Amino acid sequence: MNNNQATLAKLEQMRLQGMARAFRATMETAAKNAFTPDELISHLVDVEWDDRHNRKLSRLIKAAGFRYRAGFEQIDFEPARNIDKNLLLRLSDSGWIEAHHNVLLTGSTGVGKSFIASALGHQACIHGFKTGYYPCSKLFKQLRLARADGDYLKVTARIQKQDLLIVDDFGLEPFDAPSRLSLLEILEDRIGRGSTIVVSQIPVDKWHQIIGDPTIADAVCDRIVHSSHRIELKGPSMRKRHGRPEEPNEDA
Repeated sequence: MNNNQATLAKLEQMRLQGMARAFRATMETAAKNAFTPDELISHLVDVEWDDRHNRKLSRLIKAAGFRYRAGFEQIDFEPARNIDKNLLLRLSDSGWIEAHHNVLLTGSTGVGKSFIASALGHQACIHGFKTGYYPCSKLFKQLRLARADGDYLKVTARIQKQDLLIVDDFGLEPFDAPSRLSLLEILEDRIGRGSTIVVSQIPVDKWHQIIGDPTIADAVCDRIVHSSHRIELKGPSMRKRHGRPEEPNEDA
């Protein structure tokens, strides 16, 4: 085994996959003659860093379970949508997650709430934040089943570990007593520890009514509303505009 083969074998054993791939490509082409020793080392390190970043990003996006593959470059900022472009661009750097702030996205069905929430979630993943995307009804169904199975604390602990929690379709179904308590517990656990995006067709000033219990509704709104950036979307359905089929309770 020559020196290059031995080096390649060691890189692979150390699981330096990007570096091994770049080293192999460099040795198999005339590019090896284009690098000085320090340039070659810099090149290998850069490729390894990019490889690890991309693999981590793929894991975060897969684990998040987003409804849409959404990027900020795909967002339509036309005036009729009532989007504060400066606010949204500030949110794209995910500094608000480090500060444990929240985002409330409201508007009628089809105006693009879920898409923007997914875009914010993708940005969070790009910046290395663990993110979870949950349709509201499925989240509380999962929590009810976890209570019955004795896994409730395990499931809520997993949710608490998310740097960013996205709750979509908030308020489309009435909250029963266990769901109200679970919602309050989740938000209580996230104070000063994580950020939350709440996506809803219901205006924020109607949330007390949909939560139901006045005391719990006050506590929930106190924990989520007052530390939030608010985006109230308007305008026509984006699905109709782009010729997409209508889907119940989904935004485009």
